Amino acid sequence: MSVIKFIGYLFGLACVLFLVVAIGVAVYLNNVAKDLPDYEVLAQYTPPVTTRMYASDGELMAQYAHERRLFLPIDAIPMRVRGAFLSAEDKNFYTHPGIDVVGLTRAVLTNVKNIGTGRRPVGASTITQQVAKNFLLSSDQTIERKVKEAILSFRIERAYSKDTILELYLNEVYFGLNAYGIADAALTYFDKPVSDLSVAESAYLAAVLKGPANYDPWRHPKAALERRNWVIDRMAENGYITQDEADLAKAEPLGAVTTHQNQPVAGDEYFAEAVRRELLDKYGEEMLYEGGLSVRTSLDPDIQADAQKALRDGLIKYDEAAGFRGPINQIDISGDWGIPLSKVSTLWDVPDWQVAVVLGVSADGVEIGLRPQIEAGGKVASERDTGFISADNMKWAYRFQERGKKNASSPEGVLKPGDVVYAEATGEGDNYRLRQVPKVQGGLVAMDPQTGRVVAMVGGFAFSQSQFNRATQAMRQPGSSFKPFVYAAALDNGYTPASVVMDAPIEIQSGGELWKPQNYGGSFSGPQTLRTGIEKSKNLMTVRLANDLGMDVVADYANNFGIYDNMDPVLAMALGSGETSVMRMVSAYAVIANGGKQVNPTLIDRIQNRYGETIFKHEDRICENCNAEDWQGQPEPILIDTRKQVLDPMTAYQVTSMMEGVVQRGTAARAVNLDRPVAGKTGTTNDEKDAWFVGFTPNLVAGLYVGFDQPATLGRHGTGGGLAAPIFNEFMQDALKNIPKENFIEPEGMMDIAVNRSTGMRATGSGPNVIVEAFKPGSGPAEALDIIDMPGYVPPAQILKDSNQANKAISTGSSGLY
Repeated sequence: MSVIKFIGYLFGLACVLFLVVAIGVAVYLNNVAKDLPDYEVLAQYTPPVTTRMYASDGELMAQYAHERRLFLPIDAIPMRVRGAFLSAEDKNFYTHPGIDVVGLTRAVLTNVKNIGTGRRPVGASTITQQVAKNFLLSSDQTIERKVKEAILSFRIERAYSKDTILELYLNEVYFGLNAYGIADAALTYFDKPVSDLSVAESAYLAAVLKGPANYDPWRHPKAALERRNWVIDRMAENGYITQDEADLAKAEPLGAVTTHQNQPVAGDEYFAEAVRRELLDKYGEEMLYEGGLSVRTSLDPDIQADAQKALRDGLIKYDEAAGFRGPINQIDISGDWGIPLSKVSTLWDVPDWQVAVVLGVSADGVEIGLRPQIEAGGKVASERDTGFISADNMKWAYRFQERGKKNASSPEGVLKPGDVVYAEATGEGDNYRLRQVPKVQGGLVAMDPQTGRVVAMVGGFAFSQSQFNRATQAMRQPGSSFKPFVYAAALDNGYTPASVVMDAPIEIQSGGELWKPQNYGGSFSGPQTLRTGIEKSKNLMTVRLANDLGMDVVADYANNFGIYDNMDPVLAMALGSGETSVMRMVSAYAVIANGGKQVNPTLIDRIQNRYGETIFKHEDRICENCNAEDWQGQPEPILIDTRKQVLDPMTAYQVTSMMEGVVQRGTAARAVNLDRPVAGKTGTTNDEKDAWFVGFTPNLVAGLYVGFDQPATLGRHGTGGGLAAPIFNEFMQDALKNIPKENFIEPEGMMDIAVNRSTGMRATGSGPNVIVEAFKPGSGPAEALDIIDMPGYVPPAQILKDSNQANKAISTGSSGLY
């Protein structure tokens, strides 16, 4: 066989083999292509986006996401930022058809060269290939997956523009620290929007994609800096920046931040969690954590801070009066005490309190070491700060709560070295005061009575201590804070503030048992007007009034006001023995404050979807003429009030006036002093287990209770007037400091008539026993003494001996605090 024939034979064989291989490859590619996912779904791609919650003034409160991401259109991403990612990941992105052949060839040669060196293979995936993998494929390191990736890349390039592909990529990729997409990465690492990123910052974000854990700016700052500078050099090489700009950028530090300016609103944790639960119920988990909702709440950050401070101050005051319960922990201080102290959990939402360890004790005070900072990456800071708690700043702890322990006479009898405690800076050098977390708890709600917008909510001492929201979830007996609704029902059904009810002992047979209700303190005062009954919180009068009115009527009013869903119409319920929440009580008081209009409490003003479309708003009134293009002398549009009238406005004013008397002369007289018109009512349950106060001005209603989570007595002074009312007073003083004073407005048509406080009959002249009452048209003071009493019961003769004795009883009677 000649050489030429042999060469021809080989060539023919090669052609056959080539055809066989080509056919095999074609069949393989065809089979692979059959199982490819539909790349057209990218056109309908809606990435999981973070839901963000805001206060009423626009401050960020909370974010919710499985993947924290904010979607950013490509037009909103500056060219220098795009250039950083193209330089780091795919410099030929705008010229290749989906696969970079030159880059792929270079990667293959490099990997062949590195065989046996143990080095990790070099990748050559383009941005288009990464989009195909991230959106449509798995991350399996197989040849078949790479082939699918290549095929999809060609198809994606034909179907979508380069800018669309880059937009998908920059909004999908993971940057570490639970940040997905360029927008959230910019906020996470540098606390700024993408538009404000510098060259150096853009380069770092492009650099960190290669390995977020390997280029962590706090754990591996050197590697992160080297990788960032490499990206900066590539940006200059590719023409996105000048060499001078590159040199300046490389001279900058990494600049990653550990604290963010846009921190959640302080003290909003209970409020935010209540809103989160509502969103979950309304829209479901997927929409909450992936739907990109923008939620504007009704929370007022300033009023919220006032509410939290007032409740905490009240709980601390009560708890410290009871004494010290001992240290929260014990650690070994023979070595570096900072290490074991750093492992003690802090109250992260009580930033003024620090965890500290006792280093030394003397008669003058306690030397303490403060818990060291935990740096990014979990490393304990090397600095060790100390402070001093003087004897004067811990005298309250000389009394111990535990039985069997005697009172101490100095700090030496309270603490010892190694004890771990809470300490709060006094603001005077390194001086601190001793603190302890109260065992007593409480809840507070503040609301706009006109709209039902909840402007503040505190569900306990600290969310980090307990996430149970006592403002909405705790069901407690309201005690005498329920009485205004008994009186409102009476005034709505023919009684007047001057109606007279007997205040005397009573016995009621109920369910085979004898019930003997009593006033607080056990005394009674004979016949008294409704005003005096509510001002002095007379239980015996309230029971007689409810009996005379009918408990079915009282129950209907309680249900209409939203205090209960289905109140049991028994007489004991007239004294607040049922269970309800602070939110419900405040909402009910708001009805009285706004003139009798139904209130639907809300924590949310508006919700928008990811496209900015409003999908919910609390304001449901319609104003057809509010969007006029220009003004042509037409009158201002009038919003029609569609709220249901659940109480006569005149009745609401009468009850308000009577509750003003609670603050001026009654059970809250020494506790509430706001230097402006305010109405309210104290409440104390049996054995002082719950202390309540709910009150309002014309533009703000607030209520709270204080009590142990496992109901137990608060002690003799744990009453609504002695414990809850001072907290209300502190809160309202701060919350209303910038709000002008307003008077309660008396409805037109009412008649103001002077009456005798003792008899409720018309009076002449003036004096301490004369008061002006507001009467509805067609009503007025009684012409003769008419006393409401329980049928068949004869009160003690000495109480009714004569009117002088009755008057004397009224003026010297019990000032019960129920």
